[in-house]
Amino acid sequence: MFIEQPPHLYRLLFPKARWRIGIPGQKTVYLTFDDGPIPEVTPWVLDLLDQYNVKATFFCVGENVQKNPNLYSQILGRGHLTGNHTFNHVQCWKNKTDFLLENTNKAAKLIDSPLFRPPHGHMRFPQNLTLRQAGYSVIMWDVVTRDYSRYTTPEQVVENVKKYTRNGSIIVFHDSLKAEKNLKYALPRAIEWLQQEGYSFELIPNSNSIPMPVRRIANI
Repeated sequence: MFIEQPPHLYRLLFPKARWRIGIPGQKTVYLTFDDGPIPEVTPWVLDLLDQYNVKATFFCVGENVQKNPNLYSQILGRGHLTGNHTFNHVQCWKNKTDFLLENTNKAAKLIDSPLFRPPHGHMRFPQNLTLRQAGYSVIMWDVVTRDYSRYTTPEQVVENVKKYTRNGSIIVFHDSLKAEKNLKYALPRAIEWLQQEGYSFELIPNSNSIPMPVRRIANI
């Protein structure tokens, strides 16, 4: 459970990072995708989201955007949001804070968004503070589907969504090659289950979209 839905104490290590965005009186989830865009998977994801009339937030790797600018434009053109996932998918906790900020700012030249998610979902406490001081809104997760894991079956990915999702959950999938098999089985089934359960899909709020005080956002 520590991976799929990290405990409250772990979340407290990263003040002001968003793990869950609860809107009182609503059943809302935030579907997110990490690691793209890539031509082998991202177009399939976009077509599927169109099929179910669902909007999502894509945390993009800068070098993938550089290689696939048309795909990045398609994400935005279809009404989705994007976020920064560093330029080289660097593991934050293994690198110095200055390097992480430099790498993230390099990606920001291609990804016009204040939203940031650390690759692998982990970073050190000072890095969280530095990124926020630089103007980034750090977005973590409430449910990781583990679609990327070769030790997780497609059926288990769906079960992770069913078991851990709650009002305000930020749910993480991956539009990547390592997740492709699990993703193509699990994503449509997860979306259908969430819709049957009465959840609506929202985009991650940022300064250019939804005013934070109006939505009464809960960080954890």
